[in-house]
Amino acid sequence: MSTGNRTELFDEFIEKASLKQKVYKITLNKFNLLKTALSNLVDEYKKYSEQNKPEYPLAFELKSNNEFEMELKFGGDVLVFMMHTNVFEFPNDHEVMKTSYVKEDKQRSFHGIINIYNFLADSFKYNRHNDLGYLIGRVFINKDESYFVEGKNELSFLYHNFGSKKFDESAVNELIEAAVKYSIDFDLLTPPYEQVMIVSVLDVISTVEAVSLKTGKRLGFKFYADNQNTE
Repeated sequence: MSTGNRTELFDEFIEKASLKQKVYKITLNKFNLLKTALSNLVDEYKKYSEQNKPEYPLAFELKSNNEFEMELKFGGDVLVFMMHTNVFEFPNDHEVMKTSYVKEDKQRSFHGIINIYNFLADSFKYNRHNDLGYLIGRVFINKDESYFVEGKNELSFLYHNFGSKKFDESAVNELIEAAVKYSIDFDLLTPPYEQVMIVSVLDVISTVEAVSLKTGKRLGFKFYADNQNTE
């Protein structure tokens, strides 16, 4: 069996595996930075609410489910932040691959991902497993700690800025504020009559037991990237 190319093979493996490990560790570090910033936001709100007491008690709390997932609950909303444990590369036809930043160094196209989902708080409170959440943004972070965000309205940071800014404390706080504001403005709409006019006996029984009729902020409506109006 030929062994002439094994040195090249091993070098390629080491280079690629080391790159992915680096991106993973950087993404995890940024996820922990995000966790700290969310915790600080909760503390800041508690101090503010003590001075400006709302008429009704309002939830504003952070829950860490595991190393890669956490929930920010505020009022009737929950933002779920999830870090993917794998490292990805943009496909060749992605616009990011056409930027001078990536063309200068192909390794910059490898990235970790942090997803941000918006759910109704009652979906978790009443264990409504059929309820829907929406991916409102996802953060791409590479080996240089550079990032861009793909998402809804305020959460969309254009890819052509990729490489111009690091995902630091300032960027993290900007992202959090945009995500919270988007969720507050993204209201629950009544589903179309035709969609809820017929229910089964099981649905009714389940509803009594666990309030399990499917609910989502835009259930039955088209969900566009930059337009939250019903169609």
